[in-house]
Amino acid sequence: MGLFEGKRGVIFGIANKNSIASGIAERLDQQGAQLAIGYTERLERGVRKVVEDFSGEPLLVPGDITSDEEIRAAYETLEQEWGSIDFVVHSVAHARPEDISGRFVDVSREGFSFALDFSAYSLIAVTKPALPLMKNGGSVVTLTYIASERAFPNYNVMAIAKAALENCVRYLAYDLGPENIRVNAISAGPINTLAARGIAGFRGFQERARDVAPLRRDVTLEEVGDAAVFLLSDLSSAVTGEVLFVDAGYHVAGA
Repeated sequence: MGLFEGKRGVIFGIANKNSIASGIAERLDQQGAQLAIGYTERLERGVRKVVEDFSGEPLLVPGDITSDEEIRAAYETLEQEWGSIDFVVHSVAHARPEDISGRFVDVSREGFSFALDFSAYSLIAVTKPALPLMKNGGSVVTLTYIASERAFPNYNVMAIAKAALENCVRYLAYDLGPENIRVNAISAGPINTLAARGIAGFRGFQERARDVAPLRRDVTLEEVGDAAVFLLSDLSSAVTGEVLFVDAGYHVAGA
């Protein structure tokens, strides 16, 4: 019997088989979880490709995290189908290309607001309507990156968004703890996802991390998925408000 037998939850952020959210979904499926996948029409084909080999049959629900109406519709569907849920995975982030590359000082007010809304506020947006369905407590996990703490060339406004996201994790954890709802983040090492390939110099990030990290290797989707299974399961029942690094130890290296 898997860790998630009898448990249900929703995942936002699958784009294709290389998505971090895909690695999380695969591991949860292997552990017996009943999954709902939030998707947009543009990414439907990739989502269906990801879940076609799952042992369970995931429920597809509206997944535009910039639309409160779509988020509400997604949770209404989950309430009708399941009545309750146990976890939420938030693995979405986006900024306009012109606000990532170049000089940070050139970021526009509109671009700054867009990145923070899409990449940080969206965690609040998908957590709040989940609360009435987490009748026996629950767990929320999001994805961050070490650029929240350090300056990385060509990451710019996304780094600011990740810093805001991590603070959202702490405040949500504090707010929701009395309801036995835990909120944590995973800070993964560089993984060759669709989003990562949109960052100029990403290959350099990856090579640098591999050379400096104590384990001297890349991180896999499966390893991030395993960490998410831990944080979403009862194995981490006393862990909340944390940022768990899954980066082969890169964050501890000084040079």
